[in-house]
Amino acid sequence: MDETQGKPVCAQEALDLLNCVTQSPFDQEKCHRLLHSLRQCVLVKKVKKFSLAEQERQETKQSNKIA
Repeated sequence: MDETQGKPVCAQEALDLLNCVTQSPFDQEKCHRLLHSLRQCVLVKKVKKFSLAEQERQETKQSNKIA
């Protein structure tokens, strides 16, 4: 999480890219710029993996069942 804003690292860049690919008509150049922006954020912030909140909850539940 980004300490200053209280939201996941690179969340806005990822959300912008996801919303771009859903738009019709599809603007490939815009989405390419947003992809580059997300890539730069990931490199600067040293992100190793993204996960969805729901996915994290399921993984936690599975870990608890195993223990």
